[in-house]
Amino acid sequence: MHIKIKLNFDIISLLKEYLSVLRNSHESISVSHLRGLSFHQHYIIFQWCVNVMLHNSPLSHEFESGLSDTEEARAKESAGYLARRDLFASGLESERIEHKSRRTVMRESAERISLSKRIHENEEYHKRLNEDSLMHTPEFVIKPRSHTVWEKQCVRLHCTISGWPEPRVVWYKNNVSIDPMAKPGKYKVVSSYSVHSLEINKCDFDDTAQYRVSAMNSKGETSAFASVVVKSRFEMNHPKLFLMRTLNYGVKFETNIVEKFGVSFGREGETLSFGCSVIIYPSLQRFQPEIEWYRDDKLLVPSKWVQMHWSGDRATLTLSHLNKEDEGLYTLRVITKSGFETHSAYVFVRDADAEIAGAPGAPLDVHSLDANKDYVIVSWKQPAVDGGSPILGYFVDRCEVGVTHWVQCNDTPVKFARFPVTGLVEGRSYVFRVRAVNKVGMSHPSRVSEPVAAMDPADRTRKGTSAPWTGQIIVTEEEPVEGVVPGRPRDLSVIEATKNYVVLSWKPPGDKGHEGVMYYVEKCVSGTDSWQRVNTEIPVRSPRFALFDLAEGKSYRFRVRCCNSAGVGEPSEPTEATTVGDKLDIPSAPGRVVPTRNTDTSVVVSWEASRDAKELVGYYIESSIAGSNAWEPCNNKPVKGTRFICHGLTTGESYVFRVRAVNAAGISEFSQESEAIKVKAAIGKKQESEREDGEAQVRRERENQLSGTSPISIPPQTSPTPPYGITVLECVRDSMVLAWKQPTFIGGADITGYFVDYREVIGGVPGKWHEANIKAVSERAYRVSELKENMLYQFQVRAANMAGVGIPSLPSETFKCEEWTIAVPGPPHDLQVQEVRKDSLVLLWKPPVYQGRDAVNGYYIDIKEADADFEMWRGVNEKATHKTFMTDLKEGESYVFRVRAQNKAGVGKASDPTEPVEAVTKPGTAEIVVDVDDDGVISLNFECSNLTADSKFVWSKNYMEMTEPERMTLETKGNKSKAIFKTPSEEDLGIYSCFVTHTDGASASYTLSEETLKELLKVSHDHKFPIIPLKTELAVELLEKGRVRFWLQAEKISANGKVEYVFNDNMIHQGEKYKMNFDKNTGVIEMFMESLGKEDEGTFTFQLQDGKATNQSSLVLIGDVFKQLQKESEFQKKEWIRKQGPHFVEYLGYEVTPECCVRLKCKVANMKKDSVALWYKDGREIKVNEKLDFSEGVLTLEIAQISKKDAGIYEVVLKDDRGKDTSTLNLTDQGFKDLMNQVFSVIANSSTPLKIQSTEEGIRLYTFVSYYNDELHVTWHHKDAAIAFTERIKSGVVGEQLWLQISEPTEKDKGKYAIEFFDGKGGLRRTVELAGQGEETHDHIRHAPNLAVCYRARVAGGLPDVVTIQEGKSLNLTCDIWGEPVPEVTWLKNEREMVSNDHYILKFDSGKFASFTITCVNTSDSGKYSILVKNKYGTESGDFTVSVFLPDEEPGKKK
Repeated sequence: MHIKIKLNFDIISLLKEYLSVLRNSHESISVSHLRGLSFHQHYIIFQWCVNVMLHNSPLSHEFESGLSDTEEARAKESAGYLARRDLFASGLESERIEHKSRRTVMRESAERISLSKRIHENEEYHKRLNEDSLMHTPEFVIKPRSHTVWEKQCVRLHCTISGWPEPRVVWYKNNVSIDPMAKPGKYKVVSSYSVHSLEINKCDFDDTAQYRVSAMNSKGETSAFASVVVKSRFEMNHPKLFLMRTLNYGVKFETNIVEKFGVSFGREGETLSFGCSVIIYPSLQRFQPEIEWYRDDKLLVPSKWVQMHWSGDRATLTLSHLNKEDEGLYTLRVITKSGFETHSAYVFVRDADAEIAGAPGAPLDVHSLDANKDYVIVSWKQPAVDGGSPILGYFVDRCEVGVTHWVQCNDTPVKFARFPVTGLVEGRSYVFRVRAVNKVGMSHPSRVSEPVAAMDPADRTRKGTSAPWTGQIIVTEEEPVEGVVPGRPRDLSVIEATKNYVVLSWKPPGDKGHEGVMYYVEKCVSGTDSWQRVNTEIPVRSPRFALFDLAEGKSYRFRVRCCNSAGVGEPSEPTEATTVGDKLDIPSAPGRVVPTRNTDTSVVVSWEASRDAKELVGYYIESSIAGSNAWEPCNNKPVKGTRFICHGLTTGESYVFRVRAVNAAGISEFSQESEAIKVKAAIGKKQESEREDGEAQVRRERENQLSGTSPISIPPQTSPTPPYGITVLECVRDSMVLAWKQPTFIGGADITGYFVDYREVIGGVPGKWHEANIKAVSERAYRVSELKENMLYQFQVRAANMAGVGIPSLPSETFKCEEWTIAVPGPPHDLQVQEVRKDSLVLLWKPPVYQGRDAVNGYYIDIKEADADFEMWRGVNEKATHKTFMTDLKEGESYVFRVRAQNKAGVGKASDPTEPVEAVTKPGTAEIVVDVDDDGVISLNFECSNLTADSKFVWSKNYMEMTEPERMTLETKGNKSKAIFKTPSEEDLGIYSCFVTHTDGASASYTLSEETLKELLKVSHDHKFPIIPLKTELAVELLEKGRVRFWLQAEKISANGKVEYVFNDNMIHQGEKYKMNFDKNTGVIEMFMESLGKEDEGTFTFQLQDGKATNQSSLVLIGDVFKQLQKESEFQKKEWIRKQGPHFVEYLGYEVTPECCVRLKCKVANMKKDSVALWYKDGREIKVNEKLDFSEGVLTLEIAQISKKDAGIYEVVLKDDRGKDTSTLNLTDQGFKDLMNQVFSVIANSSTPLKIQSTEEGIRLYTFVSYYNDELHVTWHHKDAAIAFTERIKSGVVGEQLWLQISEPTEKDKGKYAIEFFDGKGGLRRTVELAGQGEETHDHIRHAPNLAVCYRARVAGGLPDVVTIQEGKSLNLTCDIWGEPVPEVTWLKNEREMVSNDHYILKFDSGKFASFTITCVNTSDSGKYSILVKNKYGTESGDFTVSVFLPDEEPGKKK
C-alpha cells in the first residue's frame, strides 16, 4: 500500500529556531567566523533546525532520506519539511489513498519484468551487430547524492552509469578503495543493469567521509563524488557540538610537534621513556588523532616491552627492560584527516655490566625459524662487545612455555649464528635464548624469543583446548588407515651445512594414506655404498633433521625412509655428495672508513662495503679517542647501510673509527682505522638547521641513519661548487621539468644528489625561496610540482656530497609556468662525451622530456669548432638517427656538439652545447680487451693507468649503466676492471663500454657481435673442457698365446696425467684379470687380458685426465665383432700351444713347376732329430724316397705326370715327444680340378708359336709343349670357327707336339688358324696365318710331300742308347744333325728342357754337330736324356740313358 502525504510548514517558526541556534552559539564561534560561513554551511545549519523541530514526530523517521547537494533537491526537501511542519500544526490531511489488489500488482510486476527482458535482449542484439559504433566512455546518467544520517542507521549511495563495453565500477572512501570482504556486513556493493549502489550498514562517526564512485572501460574513466555526514543523537540537545562537527567537516587540520625527543641513551635492563607534545589546530574536544610509533620504519604494537600513551596533547613511548633489540631510529607519526606529521630520533642501548669482567655482551634478535613437529632452527645476531677476547661460541637454551626451567640444547659452543634444536615434543610451545662465551666466562642471556609451537604447519590437524600453564597444544588426527606402507620421501636436499651440523629437508610421500608417518635418516661416506642409520632408536616426526658429529672435511650422502605401523618404506633418492664444512664465509673487512663532521656531539661515518659478503647482517662501528686505543662501540645493533651517525661524542676531542661486518658465520676483521677527526659542528650546519623544519628534519635524520649509500673511496674535502646552466625541458600548467649541468668541481667526493629551490617573481620582484625536493635527487633533471599556472618563477640548484651541501647556483632565468603546446619535441639534455680519440668520440644524451605531438623517431647531431662563430654549426647526419659514434674528426681540433630531436611534426629545439672537447688520444689510453681464461670464462677487461683514489669503473651495455647486471659479474682490482659473462648467449650481444670517473675521460667500448660471440664460445669451450690430443684412438690387437691388448697413444701428457679404465660404465682396476700399463714418456696406455669370455662383451673406455684437460676413447666389442675377436683369441692360444712342439709354419700346399711337375710342400719348424714327418694319401702312408731335410724347414712330395689316379686327400703328420701337428690338403673334386687347371695353364704357357710344315700328305700346323697330359683340352679353329675334323683334316699328339694335319690342301684352306688351350680361366690361344705368303704358300701346297722328305730335320747318329759312367768323371757325347733350314736343337732331361751352364755344356756347331758334355758327373745326373731337332718340315728326336755309379758299387746296380 502506497501513501502520498502533503505537509504545510510554518516558515516563521523555523527561522526563529535558526536565529536562536546562532544566538546561543556565540560562546565558541566568533562573529567573524559566522560571517565567513558559506551558503552551504548556513543551509546545513538550517536543515538541522528543521530536524530539531520534527524530532518528536512519530513519522519523522520514515522520511529521513538524506540531504541533497543540488539546488533543485534543496527546494524539494524544503517544501517537504514545510509541509511536514504544517501537518503537525494543523493535523494530517490525507488527499488520497489508493488501494490495489494483490493480483493487479503481481500482473503489472510480471509485465514490467517481461518488458525489461525484451529491451535487454534487443540491446544485446544491436550491440552484436555493431559493437564499434556503440563503444563510448562511461557516463553518469544519475550521479550519487550526498546524505546526512543518524548514527546506527544505514545509508545507500546509488547511481546509474552507461557505457560500452560495460564499465567496471569501484567505490572509494577518501580515495581508498572499499573492499566489502575486508569488513563483512559493513559494506554491500550491488550492480544490476547499469544501476550501482553502495550500502553502508550501521553508520558511525568514522563513516563521515567523501565517497567516490569510479567507472572505467577500454574507452576511458570517469568519477562522481558524494559526501556522507553521520550525526549523533546526543548532539540534538547540544547544538554547539553539532555546529562544530559541521564546521570541522572538510576543514584542514594543522599539526605541529613540539618539545621533541632527541637522541637518547639507555642501558640493558633500564626503562626509558620519551615523547613529544602535539598541537592540533583547530582544537576539538572529541577529536583524537591517530598516533603511531615506528622503530627502523617498522610499526610498533603494545607489548610487555613497549607501552604507548596519549594524554590529549602529548604522545609518550615507554620501553620497559631495555634490550639491544630496542636500539634504532624511532619515529612518531601523528595522523589526522588532513595528513600526518613525523619526528624521528635515534635511541642507543648499551650492554649491561657483565657478571664477570671480560665476559662478552649478550647476543640479540633471537628468532625461531622453520618450526616443525619436533624441530626448529634458532637464529641470532652476534654482540658488538666480545669482552676483550674472541667469542668461542654460543649456547642455545630452550624453555617450555608455562615453566621456568631452562634446558641447554648444545653441549659444545657453536660459532655459527644458527642452530637446529631437535627433540621437541609435538604440540608444545617453546621459547629460546642464547648466551655467548669467551675464555673469561659467559655473557648474560639474550632476550627470549617469541613462543613457537612444535607442530607441522602443513599437517591436517586442529588445535584443541590449550593447557595455559604448559603452553601445550592438544593435537588430534583422523582415524588412521592401517596396512599401508608409506612411499618414498620426495625432494630430499641439504638446506644448510656447517662444520658442526648438516640440516636435511624433504617432503612427505604422496602415498602415505591418512596415517601419520615418521622418518629414519641414513648416511654413507661418498664413494662407498655402506649406509648407516643415524636415528636408530626413535624416528623423527618432522620432514627436517639435523645431523651432528660428522667428520669435518669428509663428504657424505644422505637418504630418508618413511615408516609407520605397517612397516618401513623404500629409501628416497640419495642427495649429492656434501662436504662437511662452513659453506658461508665470514665477510671480508670493510673498506676505507671516512668520518665527516656533523654536530658538536656527532660524526657521520661512511665506509666501503665488504666485498662479496653473503647473507650480510650489518656492521658494527667503534670509536676511540685518537691515541688512546680505548675502543667503544658506537652501535650495539648491526646497521645495514654504509653510513652511520655516531652520537654521544665529546665536543673538541679527536676520534678515529673502525668498522666490522657481521653475518651468520661470524664477525669480520676490523677495517683500517679512519683518519682522526675533531668533533665540532660542520660549516653551515647552523644556517642549514635554521632552514629545516618538520619534514625536512626527518629527511636529514633518516638519510643519515638508514639509507645505504654507495661505497666511497677517500675522505671528502669540501662541498661541491654550484651547478650551472639551468634550463627548462618541459612545462605543463602546474609543473616544470628542469635540467642543469654538473658542477665544475665536485669537492673531492662523488656527488650524492641535488636540491632544487624555486621562488615566484611578481612584478619583477623575486619572492622567498622554497624547497622543491626534500630528498636529494641523483639525476640532473627534476620536475618541480605544485606551481601556479601563468606565474613567473626562478630556480636555483645546490649539489651535495659527503662533505655537505654546497652553495646554491645563481638564480636561473625567469620562466613562465604555462603548458607547452608545440608539436615538435623539446630539447635533449645531459649531453656527455666519452671515448675521445684523435679522430673519433662517442656522444651520449638523454631524450627530451617533452615529446611533442608524436613520439621521437630520431635525432640530428650538430658540430662546430669550439672557437667558430654560431653560424658555423653544421649537421653530422643528413637523416635522423640514434647513432652516437662520431668519426672523421681532425686531430688536435676542439669541438662542441648539440643534439636536436625529431618527431612526425618536425625537428625540435637544439640542446645546450657540450663543453669543448679536443680530438686527441691521450697518453695511456687503453681499449677494452676480451679474454678467455683457463676456466673458459669470457670477460671484458679494461685498465686505466691514470686512476685516482676517487675513481670508479662504470660499465654500460648499449650505453645504459649496468649497476647490478643479472647476466654479468663486475670485478675491480686496483687499476683493472672486468665484466665477466655468466652464461654468454645472444642476449648478451651489444656494445659494452667502460667509463672511469674522476679521470680525464678514460673510457672505451667493445662491440660484441654474433660472429665474435660464436668464436669466443668456441674458445671458451676449448678452455673450459680442454682435450688431451690423441695420436691413435683406442684399438685392440691379439698377442702371443691369444692375449688381448687394448691400447691408445696420447700426443703429449704430463707426469700428473691419470687414466681410468671403464668397462660397461664400471671402473676396472689392476688385478688378476686386467693388467694396465701407462708410459707417460711415450703416451702409450695399455691394458692386457689373458683371454676373452662371454662376460667381456661390451664397451671398453680409457678416460684420460691431465689437470683440466680430459679425453676419452671407447671401443665397442659386441655382436659379430666380439665373437670374431674371441674366436681369433682362442685360435691364437691354440696356435701357441701347437707351436710348442713340431708344427707347420706353412700348411700343406702345392705348386706346379715349369716342367709340369706337381710339388706338394709345407714348411715346418721346431723340429728335433727324433721328430718324424709322415705322409698320407687317403689315410694310407706314402713312402717317400728322399731323406727329410729339417734344416731348410720344407717338406716336399713331387708327383710327376699327374693324372686322375693321383687325386685324393694328402696329409702330413709331425710328431715327437712334445706333441704333434697335422696338415691336410684335399685334392679331390674341385680341389683336383683347380690343381689340373693350374697344370693346364703351365702347359699352355709353355706352348711354342704355331708353325706350318709341309708333309707328304699335305700341310701340318703344329706346336710343342713342355709336357702333355691326357686331360688337357685343346680346340683348333679356322677363321675363328671350331674345325670339324674329317678324314682330310685331323689333329693329334706326338710326344709333346700338338698338330693339325690338312691333307690335300686347297685354296679354301687358306686363312687364320688357331689352337686354344683350356685352363679353367681365360685360356690361351696360338695363331698362324695360312694366307698372304705369295708363291711360297703355293709351293707348300704344291710340293709339300717332296720337300718334307728332303728337308726334314733328323738326327743322323752318334748317340748311344745307354751310357754308364763312374761318379766324378766327365761325359761327352756328339751327334750329327741334318735339315734345311737348319734345325733347332733342344736337349731334354727327364722330359724337361735343359739349359747350358758350367755343369751341362750344350753346343751346336756349324748347324751340323750337336755336343753334350757333363763335367764331374754325380749321382743326380742319372736319368733319361733326349735331343730334339725340328724345322718347318718336321721333327725328330734321339734318346739315351745315363747311369752314374759310385766307385765302390758295381756298374749296373740300381741305386
